[in-house]
Amino acid sequence: MDWLVSAAEFLVNEILSQPAYLIGLITAAGLLALRKSAGQVVGGAIKATLGFLLIGAGATLVVGALAPLGEMIQGATGAHGVIPTNEAIVGIAQEQYGARVAWLMILGFAVSLLLARFTPLRYVFLTGHHMLFMATLLTMVLAIAGQPSWAVVVVGGVLLGILLVAMPAFAHPWTKRVTGNDSVAIGHFGTAGYIASGVTGRLVGRRSRSTEEMNLPEGLRFLRDSMVATALSMVLIYLVMSLVFLGKSGKETAFKAFGDDGAGASGVGDYVMQSVMQGLQFGIAVAVILFGVRTILGELVPAFQGIAKKLVPGAVPSLDAPIVFPYAQNAVLVGFISSFIGGLVSLGLLAWVFHPAFGLVLVLPGLVPHFFTGGAAGVYGNATGGRRGAAAGAFVNGVIITFLPALLLKVLGAFGDENTTFGDADFGWFGTLIGYSAKAGETGGVILMLLIGAAVLLGAVVFQKRVVDTGWDPGAHRDALPPPGGTPAGADASASAAGAPAAYARIAPPRGAPKPPSPPKEKA
Repeated sequence: MDWLVSAAEFLVNEILSQPAYLIGLITAAGLLALRKSAGQVVGGAIKATLGFLLIGAGATLVVGALAPLGEMIQGATGAHGVIPTNEAIVGIAQEQYGARVAWLMILGFAVSLLLARFTPLRYVFLTGHHMLFMATLLTMVLAIAGQPSWAVVVVGGVLLGILLVAMPAFAHPWTKRVTGNDSVAIGHFGTAGYIASGVTGRLVGRRSRSTEEMNLPEGLRFLRDSMVATALSMVLIYLVMSLVFLGKSGKETAFKAFGDDGAGASGVGDYVMQSVMQGLQFGIAVAVILFGVRTILGELVPAFQGIAKKLVPGAVPSLDAPIVFPYAQNAVLVGFISSFIGGLVSLGLLAWVFHPAFGLVLVLPGLVPHFFTGGAAGVYGNATGGRRGAAAGAFVNGVIITFLPALLLKVLGAFGDENTTFGDADFGWFGTLIGYSAKAGETGGVILMLLIGAAVLLGAVVFQKRVVDTGWDPGAHRDALPPPGGTPAGADASASAAGAPAAYARIAPPRGAPKPPSPPKEKA
């Protein structure tokens, strides 16, 4: 049986946990189903794989650019606590639970395909690394609660399969509002934060303009370029935090923030300019991610039609969070900053209220989860509430991904002492719920967990039929209102060059602008 375990671990760890390989294989399968030539199959699969590798390269650059900033923030504020990092906690858990994680993930993916084929939830979850993360979380909470290995794999696999089709369904009305069509769904376990952001945007941003409709003074027109605006914003953030860190910690400590070898900066000037460079590197990272997303969409969506026709008729691919970034690029930056502020406010509440009263661990705002989930939350909030929606919705996301990891630590046993945990919203609420249910004993725990899974599945099916399939638009109220000082929002307008849907491109003319001339009438 050892060879079966090894084969399963290889399949999960070396292929299915690598989203680039998974997307390449899916693209190749779709092109084969469309009866494309061998050259088209190979070329499309490689290009799709390269698109995801570009996203990974951009993510690596983001992590590298944000690492010194995280150290500066901790040094400047004096805060110490847990920093949620999915990759870190998964790496720790794999040493103890690797085989069970492998089998659980394979079973969960198979269950999700069956559910996509035989239920109205036609979503195929293609974010391989998040499948691995959720499989690891379920393995951990079930095993820590004392559930036997068969229950860990079977019950955990069923729960994973349900989540893979249910969560994209719950978010799909808001995703359609962002993308303008049914071509893709969100396949990322920060879904609760994105829905909360969309709901918040609807509540606070009824008449707020989109983040993509910035009427800037002539001298600030360069900020319309999202890469320039992102880089400039990060340069300013870096400069402020680096100077605060320098003033509080002194030169000897501050200079080491920019050196893996301990050498760090050579002087104050070098220290300041390295801060500037890190901000610029962040702008490059975002540009790489956006290019990778466009590349993968160009290959995957057409190819997916082939596999959808063969395996899951009417299937919708569920993809990673950056898939929504090109639809509102300014909202990504607004969301990142607002989510991070929400994390800081929540950290203060944890320190002053919830840690003394309830013993909740201090959760420091990790810049990487706040960038990816906060950026996506900003896009969702902007889709229903414009600028106010992007800011307020992402702020709510920041609160969610701070408090939920603190609650999750309560069910992680000894892993709660590892100074890291899972960071995104769905890991927090679902892991906590399943973790406490699993403690009800072998029989009682299995029954409770399956009931929770059944409730999630039934809720998703009902939501799909009564909300998604009926075409409910969570941002329709914005289209029914005229923008401030402009023409009705239903007026025809072309989408922006950045790839935003028409809803974002309905830009009202400035007050006092002359009306366009009427077209000449045809002669009889």
